Amino acid sequence: MSDAEPATEIEVPSDPLAGHAATAYFWGHVAGSGDVSDDGIEVVTNDEASAQVLAAIAGGDVAHETASREYAHDTSITRTEDEYTLSIGGDEGAGSDDAGLLGRSGALGLPVDGRGNYRFGAFSNYDRELLRGLLEGCGTICFKSSSGTVGISFVHDDAALLELAQDLIADCPVDAPFGELSETSSGGYWFGVDDAAAPDFGTWLYENCEETGLFAPSRRRKLEKSLEQASAYDGDE
Repeated sequence: MSDAEPATEIEVPSDPLAGHAATAYFWGHVAGSGDVSDDGIEVVTNDEASAQVLAAIAGGDVAHETASREYAHDTSITRTEDEYTLSIGGDEGAGSDDAGLLGRSGALGLPVDGRGNYRFGAFSNYDRELLRGLLEGCGTICFKSSSGTVGISFVHDDAALLELAQDLIADCPVDAPFGELSETSSGGYWFGVDDAAAPDFGTWLYENCEETGLFAPSRRRKLEKSLEQASAYDGDE
């Protein structure tokens, strides 16, 4: 993996629901950290470059603010970080016209059903990009100093979305066992990829991503640093 930043020109299809690497990455982010309604879409990311990539894919405006929030696993701990919110209104976005949001008549024209569940069948050939968007939207990467291992986990309020992520991981070409869904202290759910499989899974997830620009540089750097720390761990830390 290199230090390349996302490409400034992102290849996107004219239809935001078409099967394509860019749309798969975009909707992964939307599912992981976004909100879809008849009035628009909002997607939140901690990486400015990734926010600009999402805007290049679907249009909209990016706003920056600093936010403090509780850790999902331990609400007694708070963190302050940059947030970049992409807002796509009902009359803008890639492929938009008089039909409204992203050229669709309403939220049900987007990849969600009447119960709010995401329908990702169109992106079945782009599971890696979809998973990468999901991880960057609702996942974490860390180095576990107590065990000298890399941790990769997914956290979300929607258990069904995490079950979908588990299905995608189970079908990926890398052997990556994962744990069962558990409740978080904030009322959501989470699961983690087995520590022994996390390096191979993370490496596969970001492999060759600079060719498309569909990734968050800060998240990939976190993975690289965690892998380096795990490789250097000697058990005395």
